[in-house]
Amino acid sequence: MKNYKILVINPGSTSTKLSLFINEKNIITCDVFHDSSILRSFKTINDQLPYRMEVINKFIQENDIDLSNLDAIASRGGPCYSLTSGTYEVDDQLIEDTRSSKGGLYHSSMLGVQMAKKVQEKYGGKIFMSDPTVVDEYCDLARITGIDGIYRKAICHALNLKAVARKYANELKRPYEELNLIVCHIDGGITITAHDHGRMIDGNDGGGGDGPFTPTRMGSMAITDVVRYLWDKPKEEMWNLCSCTGGLSNYFGTSNSDKIHDMVGKDPKATRIWQAMIYQVCKNIGAMSTVLKGQVDGIVLTGGLMRFDDIYEMINERCGWIAPIKVYAGEYEQEALALNALRVLTGKEQAKKYTGKPVWDGFE
Repeated sequence: MKNYKILVINPGSTSTKLSLFINEKNIITCDVFHDSSILRSFKTINDQLPYRMEVINKFIQENDIDLSNLDAIASRGGPCYSLTSGTYEVDDQLIEDTRSSKGGLYHSSMLGVQMAKKVQEKYGGKIFMSDPTVVDEYCDLARITGIDGIYRKAICHALNLKAVARKYANELKRPYEELNLIVCHIDGGITITAHDHGRMIDGNDGGGGDGPFTPTRMGSMAITDVVRYLWDKPKEEMWNLCSCTGGLSNYFGTSNSDKIHDMVGKDPKATRIWQAMIYQVCKNIGAMSTVLKGQVDGIVLTGGLMRFDDIYEMINERCGWIAPIKVYAGEYEQEALALNALRVLTGKEQAKKYTGKPVWDGFE
């Protein structure tokens, strides 16, 4: 088989992760942390594009990477219009809809395809994205709010959630499509989802401020408190509290979880806030167990924060009775992006086409 050269670009709320793959082999990976104190200096997330591109250029130069004859750029997908799970070839319409946040999410994933386009202009190659943050497989009941015409959005870390769900299914030697799972991505953002026989039928909108607070996001609050304390703030500030300056960042002035975790057990405030974050994760896991009617084959925990053992211990104490718990610390997004692109390049899978329309747009 031809050696396909694939560059993977994955901007997150607190990092930019880059990898170079030759076929299935990960040649090199670089993970650059961005403290919220730096990111908040940009008025909008789109304004971060030149800053994030500096990371790519430095990655290429410092590692003497040859991107000539680049076959593909596999990029994390962002808030274009909602779509079905799969791998898509990226076109200009998809890039513009992502930049404009047509899917209603204000999150750093909107930079992925924009960064990929910049790389393509210099080195060539096709651009692919897989399972972006706006994959929508919700059941009808999960969509309803208390206001007619306003519906809950399916927004989550779909790429990693789907990847680890399939990994767990493979370890059980059972098809993903046969299992009921609660899958949690716990990192700079936290999303907790219910998977019913291969479909993510419900979850929290972590990018919209729903669910647990996180290192960078404020999480759920009573609407009356939002009106009372936040209503007079500029729109950009309110968006940022949902995506990069809320949560631990708001309490401690940094989203560096290692620094904050070092204070746990020593500083009463840090201990209280850290444990409250995990307490809220447990509450949402419990909620997803009711979505699956108590028929849960496993609880899968993934994401960068799962490097801290006390998170597993707290979750196991409160939720271990629901189902067996499996931890995949870190994330499998780089591998998933690269391998999905490779399947298209080798003809094993056909890339889907972006329609420019949401996959779900209201009830009849």
